[in-house]
Amino acid sequence: MQEALFYEKKENGRVACRLCPRLCAIRQGHTGFCNVRRNVDGVLYALNYGKYSSSALDPMEKKPLYHFYPGSYIFSLGTVGCSLHCGFCQNWEIAHGDAPTRNMTPQKAVESAKRYRQQGHSCAGIAYTYSEPFVWYEFVYDTAQLARAEGLKNVLVTNGYVNEEPLKQILPYIDAMNIDVKGFTGEYYRSTCAGKLEPVLRTVEIAYTRCHVELTTLLVTGLNDSPEETGRLVSWVAGLDPEIPLHFSRYFPHYKMDLPSTPMETLQRAWEIAREKLSYVYIGNAPQLKAESTFCPQCGLEVIERYAYTIRMPGLDGNKCRRCGHAIRLVGIAGSTQND
Repeated sequence: MQEALFYEKKENGRVACRLCPRLCAIRQGHTGFCNVRRNVDGVLYALNYGKYSSSALDPMEKKPLYHFYPGSYIFSLGTVGCSLHCGFCQNWEIAHGDAPTRNMTPQKAVESAKRYRQQGHSCAGIAYTYSEPFVWYEFVYDTAQLARAEGLKNVLVTNGYVNEEPLKQILPYIDAMNIDVKGFTGEYYRSTCAGKLEPVLRTVEIAYTRCHVELTTLLVTGLNDSPEETGRLVSWVAGLDPEIPLHFSRYFPHYKMDLPSTPMETLQRAWEIAREKLSYVYIGNAPQLKAESTFCPQCGLEVIERYAYTIRMPGLDGNKCRRCGHAIRLVGIAGSTQND
C-alpha cells in the first residue's frame, strides 16, 4: 500500500478523497467507490499501487490513438478499480471484479518499455489502460515521471472522471490521452455510468490544450445513439477544435446490459453527422463499415489506410498529404518512436 494523494483528514477518523468528482467520505476500515482507496486509521491508502492486472505490447491504434505515432507499439499496463460503474463495461472483471494482480515497480515498468524498444519493437512508451488509470494515480504519476526522463511517451486511456487539481498535476508528464465521452446527457451518465457528464467535459477542455487528445464514444442501442445527441456531441467537439479525432465504437451486450448490438446504420449515420463538422472521424468494432482510415480534410485522399491494427500510409509525405500538401494532424512521424 502507498499513502494516497489528494485527500483530507476529517473528524472521527474519516477521510475525504479529492481525486475524482465523487468526493467519497470514507470511514475507517472502508474503501471508496473505486474499491482501491482505503481508510486505514485515518490515513487514505492506494491499495493498487504497484499492482497490475494486465500487460501487453499493443498497437498504438488499439488504444485507440490514430494520430499519435501511428503504426507504432506501446507497452500497456492496467490495474484494478474504476471511478464509474458502466452497465456495459467490457473490462468489468478488472474494473469491478476480483481479478488477480501481480507486482511491478515504476522502475520495472520503464525498464520493460525500454527493453521492447531495444529488441527492435517500435515501442513509443507506456500506456496506462485496460481499467481506469486515474484510480491508479500514485503509481501512474511516479512511473510517468521516470518514463519521461528516459525519453518514453506516456499515454492515458481514461474515462476522464478526475478533479482538476490531480489532472493538472499529472498533465506535464502526459503526451497523449484517449478520453471516453460516454454520452452527452447528464441522465445517461447518471443512469448508465453512475457519474456526471460535466467533469468529463472539463477534463477534455483542459487536456486538449496540454497534450494530444482523441475521444471515444460507445454508441449504446437506444440510450445515447440518437442523431440529436450525436449532433450535440459533435458540435461541442467542433467548438473546441474540429481536428480532435473522434472515434465511435460499436456496443455489444456485456456485463449487466443485454440490449441489442449497435445497428450498422446507426454507426454510419453518426459518422456522417460527425464528418460534417470534424476533420477526423472513425468507427471501431465494425470493420465492415471501412471507417478506420484517415482522409485528407482538404482533398479527400486516403492518407492512412487501416484495417484492424494493420496500417499502410500511401498518401503521406512526412506528415502532409501527398496530393495537396495539406498538413495532417499527427504527433510523431508514422512508425517512429524518436523524440519530437
